[in-house]
Amino acid sequence: MRVAVTGAGGRLGSALVKTLPSAPFVREVLAWDLPEHDLDDPTSAERLIGTFRPDAVVHCAAWTDVDGCARDPDLAMRRNGTAVGEIARTCVSVGAGLVVVSTNEVFDGSRTDGLPYAPTEPPNPANPYGASKLQGEAAARAAFQATGRDFDAAALAEAGEQVAPLAIVRTAWLFGRPGMDFPQKILAAAERSRDQHQSLALVSDEIGTPTYAPDLAWAIVRLLAEAARPNGRGFGGIHHVVNGGQASRAAWAREVLRLAGVDVVTSDVPSTTWPRPSTPPAWGVLQTTPLPGGPLRDWRVALAEHMSLPNSHEEAGG
Repeated sequence: MRVAVTGAGGRLGSALVKTLPSAPFVREVLAWDLPEHDLDDPTSAERLIGTFRPDAVVHCAAWTDVDGCARDPDLAMRRNGTAVGEIARTCVSVGAGLVVVSTNEVFDGSRTDGLPYAPTEPPNPANPYGASKLQGEAAARAAFQATGRDFDAAALAEAGEQVAPLAIVRTAWLFGRPGMDFPQKILAAAERSRDQHQSLALVSDEIGTPTYAPDLAWAIVRLLAEAARPNGRGFGGIHHVVNGGQASRAAWAREVLRLAGVDVVTSDVPSTTWPRPSTPPAWGVLQTTPLPGGPLRDWRVALAEHMSLPNSHEEAGG
């Protein structure tokens, strides 16, 4: 397969570009990012996909500035919604499969029963970022449904048909290189707190699952492998893919500090301590879907690996 990755310079995109070449079914990886692929350019998808004609596209590119999306919801809808539809329609026109990376923020996070959100539950975003990502899911699905086939794996299997080549992969709380991820932000904040002789305030009322970008990349590669396997059932459907376990932002931060050997006084605070333009989900836990090769490892194990990498936290001054 020739696989294209949008947002190839980002956290997940760069992990995919590193991981895909080792997959035996991949013959070429096309790494697309700015300026050649621009979410603000309506002709960008057609130009690239039409020219290079990949067998599959993994769409990682997105505007992930949640507060920025709240300040400019129209731009968020353009980048995270309309642009996905353009990619999906072009994929359909050349017969390419598509993986759309989405988010737990398509759910409002208001449930209090302690159960994770299943892929079958109706989304209800509480902020413009989640709404724009949900619109992207809908636009992609509409493009593939226009061919007369949905991505419902069970229904297609009963009919003896190959699963339509569209997957929506929702994930949450992504960390890893490159960029200033949550562990680096916490270590930088801890250094400031120590310098100012103050406690480090940590948000305790947002719950989710930290997810390591290289682990998510491997999961997506395994989904693509199903499409490449002879008599494979494809990779279609909505997939919730996160590392194992769950944590509050505060618990995640304390694990970062422990692994980094940073001693600082901490205190738990509600998310309302810092008013924001957006409303993040208080409960962002996703029910993971079965994956080829089994579930992802616990987030603590993944975090320990990440923190052990050379220069993993020196960049933040830790």
